[in-house]
Amino acid sequence: MTFSLWWLFTLYLRPIIKWFLRKTTGLCELQRICYGEVNGAPRIRAVERSLALSKSQQIKQLLQHLNDISDNRRFAGTNEREVVRGAVSTVLLVKKVNPHVHFQFVRSLGICIEQIWGYRQLIAEVEALRTTKFDSDCFEHERKLYDLWDNLMPDEGLEGRVTKQWQDIGFQGDDPKTDFRGMGMLGLENLLFFSSEYQAPARHVLSHSHHPVYGYCFAIVGINLTSLAWQMLRDGSAKTYVYNTSKSLPSVRLFHQFYSYLFYEFDRFWVECKPRDIMEFSSIKDRFESNIRTSLQDGNTTFRIGVSVDNI
Repeated sequence: MTFSLWWLFTLYLRPIIKWFLRKTTGLCELQRICYGEVNGAPRIRAVERSLALSKSQQIKQLLQHLNDISDNRRFAGTNEREVVRGAVSTVLLVKKVNPHVHFQFVRSLGICIEQIWGYRQLIAEVEALRTTKFDSDCFEHERKLYDLWDNLMPDEGLEGRVTKQWQDIGFQGDDPKTDFRGMGMLGLENLLFFSSEYQAPARHVLSHSHHPVYGYCFAIVGINLTSLAWQMLRDGSAKTYVYNTSKSLPSVRLFHQFYSYLFYEFDRFWVECKPRDIMEFSSIKDRFESNIRTSLQDGNTTFRIGVSVDNI
């Protein structure tokens, strides 16, 4: 029933409403959105919906062109500026908007296009990391693994490449490479970013993972949270965070920041739940995910790590 009503609205009522508002306001739907919606996720999401529902063949061709560019990770540098400029020009032409009169609309639309297709490109960039397998024969991969150890355990040297010491930072066995299979290099890159960019919070979380009652495997939980962050990026839930946080073209760094927030907050949530043992991980993780997804439904949501030292 809900789908039928939405189909009816989209097919018949929406065009009539759009025509009426265009006649009465002198503004196209995209202009009304850019002038009327709050900057950030509410505006960008509304522009995204409007473009996706457009009946114009020129707009449809433009969207296919932008999708191709972002999917192939060619939306950057000089090309980014040219692509945004060309996309805005196409919309102005189709919608018969005078750029000299509506210069603010031109700027706002350009920002929306940058964020919408920057997000799509970010998915491609993160997927490339996820599908890159950890290679113990690769010097760069090995260096990052050692850097992770040094960030988390600066006062203790590794006895060797394969050692039980890796379990001290939450890997399952003597060789961490086997734990990266599901998320590939994305899992390592996320852990390394969290431990280097948020060193104090990361060590704080690591200390909680060593608790005799509420402890857990730091690295394994971190890789699980990489999977959660990736799912929310791919299904679009993370758009609220990205659109409200990014000041330029969304980058992998922004995804790492999103992940770092999730890890820090999951640790806080885990401690608050006071689990009996690690067997409660799945149920607590599901509740945590539900809370995060609910927060992201608010178009004004932003996430920042707020460090607070507690004793457990």
